[in-house]
Amino acid sequence: MSDVIAKTAATANSDLVTSVRASDGTGIFPSQKILDMTLSGEIKTTSPFDHDQIQPASIDLRLGDFAYPVDTSFLPGKGMKVLEKLKHLDEQFDDFKIDIRKGAVLEKGRVYVIRLQESIALKSEVAAFANPKSSTGRLDILTRLIADYATSFDQVSEGYKGDLFIEVAPRSFSVVVKTGTRLNQLRFRRTRGEEAKSIPATEWKRLLDEGQIVDSSEHEKNARSIKTGVLPFTVDLEGTGRVGDIIGYRAKKHSSRIDLERRDYDPLDFWEPIRFHKSTSLILDPDEFYILMTKEAIAVPPEYAAEMMPYDTRAGEFRVHYAGFFDPGFGWNAAVNKAGSSRGVLEVRSHEVPFLLEHGQTVGWLRYERMAARPELLYGQDISSNYQGQSLKLAKQFKPLRD
Repeated sequence: MSDVIAKTAATANSDLVTSVRASDGTGIFPSQKILDMTLSGEIKTTSPFDHDQIQPASIDLRLGDFAYPVDTSFLPGKGMKVLEKLKHLDEQFDDFKIDIRKGAVLEKGRVYVIRLQESIALKSEVAAFANPKSSTGRLDILTRLIADYATSFDQVSEGYKGDLFIEVAPRSFSVVVKTGTRLNQLRFRRTRGEEAKSIPATEWKRLLDEGQIVDSSEHEKNARSIKTGVLPFTVDLEGTGRVGDIIGYRAKKHSSRIDLERRDYDPLDFWEPIRFHKSTSLILDPDEFYILMTKEAIAVPPEYAAEMMPYDTRAGEFRVHYAGFFDPGFGWNAAVNKAGSSRGVLEVRSHEVPFLLEHGQTVGWLRYERMAARPELLYGQDISSNYQGQSLKLAKQFKPLRD
């Protein structure tokens, strides 16, 4: 029995039972319901679960033992399993697999498919959705979940029973991974109609009025005018307004590999700081990778989860997120039940042509939806959370930069 299961089993009480039953409604499953799924066999694993694998509204997924290099991204499609598709694409795919049990390099610019340690057996009214973890996105590692018979990435249909795979494509840096490395996370939603996702207009107005979503009255007004449950966010290219302050980072073209287990890399070996020089704009070079941040502080109250959505492409051909899921409790100041000081970090890439980005420009939306129940674990309070209270911050593999 894993540490997380053993710990919970030892401390089980009537409150836990009540909380699990309460999560039988529609919406995103909370931590206690996900734990229940590990106990019931709806989530299985080839090795014991880690004690910190369950997050407030998701479970981290871990790499298995072998990585399969592939020449192209793919979806298996209806009637075909992932391994069958691999064999269809290359009959010798199994002969060239990479053993990652003791660690191995995934090269920048290559695509790999890896079976995950976790598999699932969903109930008929439960679907699953995947996102890259925050550090994965900040390292410019493109990851996408693939299920057997899938016709789309990162989504698992209701009632699915089977293995899970991940497509991994490092874009800026070669990376060292090993069995058990966590690159993405899976969340679950009970799907009983659209009410599983929607937030009533009166409820959304209350959250904005009380300052529970965003710290800026200007952006509260924008959120009221866009759509219920959707918060527009903007980019910060000024910081404190002091000349020389770092307002972002650009990935260097040539650098050494990054071992994802390490936490002591010098940022300057991999990143070029972008400093404020009285200009309130930034030209994005095509296919360069940038780390920027939102102008506003953002919060996700405990009864909600949020997902970052790309802005309308008519506003510019650029992408501002890879890891777009915000757990319940992110940026939340429990002492006053309001938004705290946490900014959203933007993983930005321009496509096709250079693009001029202006300070305060709207670059995306944060879509909120209800949890099926309040999680027993909250981001930044009940678990170790690397990015709570963040401003501009690189992935956890890098030491803080000292000017």
